[in-house]
Amino acid sequence: MATIGARLAERDRRRFVGRGVELAFLERCLNGHGDASVVLIHGPGGIGKSTLLRELARRAGASGRRAHFVEGRELAPAPRALDAALASAREEPEPLILIDTYEQMTALDGYLRGDVVPSLPERALVVIAGREPPGRGWLEGGWESIAVQVELSGLSAQEAQELLALHGVEDERRARELIGWAQGSPLALALAGDDALGAGIGATATANGPAAPARGDGVERPELVRALIRRLAEAEIDGPHLGPLAVAAIARVTTIDLLREVLPDADAVQAYMWLRERTFAEPLGEGIALHELVRKALNADLRHRDRERERDLRRRIADHLHAKAVAGHQLLSIDLSHLVENEAIRWGFSWDGAGEHRLDEVRAGDREAVQRLLTERRAPERWAVLEPYFEVAPERIAIVRDLSDRIRGFELSVTVANAPSIAAEDPQLGPWLEHARAAAPLGNAVLWQAAVDFTGDPATRVQAMLGMSGILRSGLENPRFAYLPIDPRLEEAIRFAQAAGARHLPELDVTLDGRLTQCHLLDYGPGGLLGAQRALIYGELGLAPPAPPQPPPAAGAGTAGAAGP
Repeated sequence: MATIGARLAERDRRRFVGRGVELAFLERCLNGHGDASVVLIHGPGGIGKSTLLRELARRAGASGRRAHFVEGRELAPAPRALDAALASAREEPEPLILIDTYEQMTALDGYLRGDVVPSLPERALVVIAGREPPGRGWLEGGWESIAVQVELSGLSAQEAQELLALHGVEDERRARELIGWAQGSPLALALAGDDALGAGIGATATANGPAAPARGDGVERPELVRALIRRLAEAEIDGPHLGPLAVAAIARVTTIDLLREVLPDADAVQAYMWLRERTFAEPLGEGIALHELVRKALNADLRHRDRERERDLRRRIADHLHAKAVAGHQLLSIDLSHLVENEAIRWGFSWDGAGEHRLDEVRAGDREAVQRLLTERRAPERWAVLEPYFEVAPERIAIVRDLSDRIRGFELSVTVANAPSIAAEDPQLGPWLEHARAAAPLGNAVLWQAAVDFTGDPATRVQAMLGMSGILRSGLENPRFAYLPIDPRLEEAIRFAQAAGARHLPELDVTLDGRLTQCHLLDYGPGGLLGAQRALIYGELGLAPPAPPQPPPAAGAGTAGAAGP
């Protein structure tokens, strides 16, 4: 029986153009005739990395070799998540492992290189695709003998013309305009080649300023998509597919289940297929996501045209995500945070910075670098408390790096269950853990010893990633409590604590060398973090949040006397 997946794959195959040299090399590696066991592909957004991986998977499948995909945007920053994603691949003698959007999962770079890849069968092939060149560790220490980096550049003029023809652009003059405008970006070419968008795009772009950015910047340059987005909104947001397009403009990831629940009167499968066939959509996890520039533009346009419709869809999406998250899909906390608009909250808890930064484990040299950065921030007194953790419990520390590999922040967080023994002597964590054992006897509390943003720039969203990191790395599916170390000198930190509803516990404040760190206890309520996220979204929409679930009555007790914690 034909399937939706087969239909999508066939359309994707028919629209694939070029990359002959890269595919020939990858197929040699796949067949054991090349020297590389690890291929590291890099290039800017929209350059065709994901498309190349899908074509390689199809070619491997045609020869009977199954591809195992790992999507960086959908993976929790914990080794166990990567192990689970690759469990089936480890059972095969010649696994093909394709890792996409690697810039979002480099927190696992050391684990992947040090533990996962060395344990794979000899004839395994690992292909990693990301926006940035590979880290130095992949090209030294013996890896240089089996790892090869491939920089993906724009399509040639001939390939670009072929791609435009597949999208219905047959006029030679218009094709030349579009090729010059898109500068080889397959995504920009496919967008411009759509029947609804092709007419006059080159002239419009020229009229609004520089039409073609420098080669290598690809579709990420705003001037490259300004005219395109204007035409896109006019051509499609008023059409018969307004509902599905609006959902995809609001949600981080759109799935058939999401469309079915949010748009009950629509044919969810048909709507999903229509979205999936848009040239500005790409696979993500179990669903699809719009290219970020297009998504933001469409969302802004939707709000301008029909604010009430946007609000109703946002509520429905929040309900769906919450239901799935409490059923065991913890990573959907990221998708819920995507719907929150409160800037004070987003400062301390969101995933917005993940495009330019990544979570990573502690590496060699990080201990000295963090000590130096703390000294530069005039906070050297913190190092004496932090240093033992770098020695005996580095797994409790997460480092945030930018795309140039510079340390931009770090966090140290624990739970009652995973706190190392040295925490008992910590002047800050020791009393906090004792308090948590009494306040949260079920152990469902996350405690931050530190969450330090070295950039000092709220726009980087590094602080928000540090907050999200503590939750995702805690091992708790839906924590009830959070113990926050607040520097009272930081107005953003105080605003975050107040907006989140945290309560200051002065008796747990700690002063080191004259530097005060306040303890703020955040009780998410009976619905835990996930319930609090949904309640926050409801509050922003001016709605009363749904009642939290009530615990079952104690044995032998009447229901009238039962009460939540």
